[in-house]
Amino acid sequence: MELSAKSGDKLLEVTDLGVSFRTDEGLIRAVDGISFTVHRGRTLGIVGESGSGKSVTALSIMRLLPDTAEINAESVITLYRSDGLVTITELRPNSREMRRIRGGEIAMIFQEPMSSFSPVYTVGNQVSEPILVHRGISKQGAERFIIEMLDRVGIPGAAQRFREYPFQLSGGMRQRAMTAGAISTHPALLIADEPTTALDVTIQAQILELLRELQREFQMAIIFITHNLAVIAQVAHEIVVMYLGCIMERGPVREVLRNPQHPYTRSLLAAIPRIKDTSDRLRAIKGEIPSPLERPGGCPFHTRCQQMIPGRCAEHKPDAYPVGPDHFSSCFLHEEVRSD
Repeated sequence: MELSAKSGDKLLEVTDLGVSFRTDEGLIRAVDGISFTVHRGRTLGIVGESGSGKSVTALSIMRLLPDTAEINAESVITLYRSDGLVTITELRPNSREMRRIRGGEIAMIFQEPMSSFSPVYTVGNQVSEPILVHRGISKQGAERFIIEMLDRVGIPGAAQRFREYPFQLSGGMRQRAMTAGAISTHPALLIADEPTTALDVTIQAQILELLRELQREFQMAIIFITHNLAVIAQVAHEIVVMYLGCIMERGPVREVLRNPQHPYTRSLLAAIPRIKDTSDRLRAIKGEIPSPLERPGGCPFHTRCQQMIPGRCAEHKPDAYPVGPDHFSSCFLHEEVRSD
């Protein structure tokens, strides 16, 4: 089935996604009722500290969660096709339809390419798998195509690299090889989970430019997951700011970064070092993310927030209040403003 090809069309909608994990210590809520929309040809950035639920959200869309995970019954993930809708959360993870979507219509670049590649198979053997499964071409045809893709993503000596093992490639080359495999099926949606982590600045810039080029060429939508707000400012159209499994703020990337409304977003931006002013000390966010086993009640950020409203933030979870065009912030400060 073909997906609608018009840029800007709604492609994926996540509604009230909740994910919990069963552990020996109890049930851990990793994602707590988040909602967002991804549009064709546009990039949605998901940012937040480690442990905020970013990667779990991506794995939920791909239906690649471990057996210990449970997606809440109210959760709905919808894929929009030109001929109708597919509710991903109603599909079994190993069903034929989900396998066709995974790697075909939705592809993913995983966080650490060295751990994502098997050390006992060649790079070419592994990178060719998506196109063999989803396009049904011969091994010889797949090899020619993947070598072209490896060259396309900037890997020198692509034919030689095709036959090498992952440990023989640098981190940047492994990341590029994984990108080549992910885009080989021309997916409608590419999920990139920390694709520039541990890469030097030069390689990072090349990867980001590559993703922009591929997006323009194939009209792909991209979910770009990172903790780096500077990277998000370069690549994203919309942004979702997550903390402890919840969305704190979401909206157009320029609006959110230039006019942040949630205390958590402001704190993240304040922690970024300033090139023009090296005399100031970095302003770290006080405290630490609470353990998932000891989630605070009310607003999840209230234990670290310097603008907490007594008797309100610790007892109640705020709604997402509109603070601008398509701009929302989950903070009671906006309730106070609206009531004035």
